[in-house]
Amino acid sequence: MSRNSQDSSGNLTEQLQSITNISTDASNVERLNRWTSAFGMIRERPVIGWGPGTYQFVYAPFQKPAYKTIITTNMGDGGNAHSEYIGPCAETGFIGLGTVLLLVVLILYYGFITYIRSNNPTNKILVLYTTLALVTYFVHGVLNNFLDTDKLALPFWSAYALIVYMNVCLDKKQEK
Repeated sequence: MSRNSQDSSGNLTEQLQSITNISTDASNVERLNRWTSAFGMIRERPVIGWGPGTYQFVYAPFQKPAYKTIITTNMGDGGNAHSEYIGPCAETGFIGLGTVLLLVVLILYYGFITYIRSNNPTNKILVLYTTLALVTYFVHGVLNNFLDTDKLALPFWSAYALIVYMNVCLDKKQEK
């Protein structure tokens, strides 16, 4: 940790320059490496992909020398495609990407429908905030992914469960 020269900055301009630096920032260049590798995998097997959970073991031959960095690995010892959409497409093809997109659309639909139909102000707020939290994750998921970590998978799927539960409860209440 003492050798880490990465500093956070409170200056928005400096943060934006760091984010857009794709020439010398190893993390940003490695993200491009992972994306181009995933797109190469998709081109080779577009329909069914390479198999769930295989990205880290398969992507090495698809790397472009121009995007290799000091953190690049060929060992299959970790890593992902850094996108909640590109990764599943590389691993499970367009079928997997379609499934992910369907899950996104369905949960947003049920989140907003449950919000609109609910008469309880507390439930409305809970469903709205949960749905908006998922929206921020879906937008963030374009550039990164964390669902393979327990720290984010649990709250993510709990948010899905909460929306479904609230919708089912609302349906049962309206049936009575």
